[in-house]
Amino acid sequence: MCGIVGVISKSPVNQLIYDALLLLQHRGQDAAGIVTMQGTKCFMHKARGMVRDVFRTRNMRALPGPVGLGQVRYPTAGNAYSEEEAQPFYVNAPFGIVLVHNGNLTNALALKEELFAIDRRHINTTSDTEVLINVLAHELERAARNLPLTPDEIFKAVSAVHKRIKGSYAVVALIAGHGLLAFRDPFGIRPLVFGESVTADGREVMVASESVAIEGTGHTVTRDVAPGEAIFIDLEGQVHAKQCADAPTLNPCMFEFVYLARPDSVMDGISVYQARLNMGETLAQRVISTIRPNEIDVVIPIPESSRPSAMQLAQKLGKPYREGFVKNRYVGRTFIMPGQGMRKKSVRQKLNTIGMEFKGRNVLLVDDSIVRGTTSKEIVQMARDAGARKVYMASAAPPVRFPNVYGIDMPTKEELIAHNRSIEEIREFIGADALIYQDVDAMKKVVGALNGKLSGFEASCFDGHYVTGDVSSADFDAMAAQRSSQPEEEEGNDRTRLALQSANERS
Repeated sequence: MCGIVGVISKSPVNQLIYDALLLLQHRGQDAAGIVTMQGTKCFMHKARGMVRDVFRTRNMRALPGPVGLGQVRYPTAGNAYSEEEAQPFYVNAPFGIVLVHNGNLTNALALKEELFAIDRRHINTTSDTEVLINVLAHELERAARNLPLTPDEIFKAVSAVHKRIKGSYAVVALIAGHGLLAFRDPFGIRPLVFGESVTADGREVMVASESVAIEGTGHTVTRDVAPGEAIFIDLEGQVHAKQCADAPTLNPCMFEFVYLARPDSVMDGISVYQARLNMGETLAQRVISTIRPNEIDVVIPIPESSRPSAMQLAQKLGKPYREGFVKNRYVGRTFIMPGQGMRKKSVRQKLNTIGMEFKGRNVLLVDDSIVRGTTSKEIVQMARDAGARKVYMASAAPPVRFPNVYGIDMPTKEELIAHNRSIEEIREFIGADALIYQDVDAMKKVVGALNGKLSGFEASCFDGHYVTGDVSSADFDAMAAQRSSQPEEEEGNDRTRLALQSANERS
């Protein structure tokens, strides 16, 4: 999972892209990068860390131009500790292309061999984004050979890209001297939206992962990029669009609505906030069938993503909703921190209890999901330490039982607390008095009801169905091997902790 943004304007875009990346920071805290373009010359700065730490005044001054793109990275493929694998990526031929990518290619290893043996292109990192940009570059070169680069030739290249790559991908690319290209995989797994505004200098168009980046920077959302669709924005701000896939279907990632996206975003016509309210309503029915409501004194959310579900659940149960945990907003989201060791150490730095809400009470804690279980175990114990008489736990999402291959950091079965475990075994592990999960079919129904045009959801981590149809057990083994081959770098973890400490001291 990453956050991406691209802008075509008549004014400098460095500050605008920076502001958009801040609004997308929740989608990745490992690295950040911005590229701007002036004429046909590119200017790039990227590094590990969060946006506010990567870009200083001197860096911003070195990013001139009215065209640009940016990314915040949360690594799911490649080396999490390599600054070389931070995005954007650049190739100088044809034309000069810069690209950012949100998602995960499931056939990256095969494509890497194909690029070397057939296309005569060398891949220097383990990043699937470098594979993607080279496939795009090769297809653009073929489509535009001896021809002017028109939108039709660009769309022809994207059609060829769709035929070669598999997996999830939302892409924004700059083509030097021509404009900005954005496209989305034929299943619409990862989100992509565009909008525009009219400035004193002319029309300004922005493409981003979430609508909050569009609206939060003063633009008006036009619409989502459709699955399989490509849009090309020329340097005058004119938008050209074409469907480039043979049989596109809309299957957005369910985990976006559960956890990843900001609640104030609208994705594929669905309000993330309303989706979470609906999840809370169906979860309430599951709670009632497991625990008598008179045994619950208070409903307490685990900040932040679970709040809408917890509020709706409390209303349905007729129980008070209370904030029992205070979150330190200067500590990163533990789910997306590289390394299980750092994730475990940061839970109590991240949350603190309000003792009066727990003491002597039977509390129902509501979380958006339970992935590895280590955070839930810590939180249950914190509630007991604060004086709770009984601690019940409810998850607004179903059990996460299967690996995810489309860009969420849960690729190995061994990391998933629900894989090959019963609900009772999970309850014992986290130490709760009762554990209630969302029902997967009910979740799909209540979220899908918000947009009847959906073909379904990519919900493989819950139901084991991989919508691209090309995922095998060998792929899981390969990803697990890649993951285990990357060292748990204590130096890298120390740098991250120091950065967080520094952020706290400055605030």
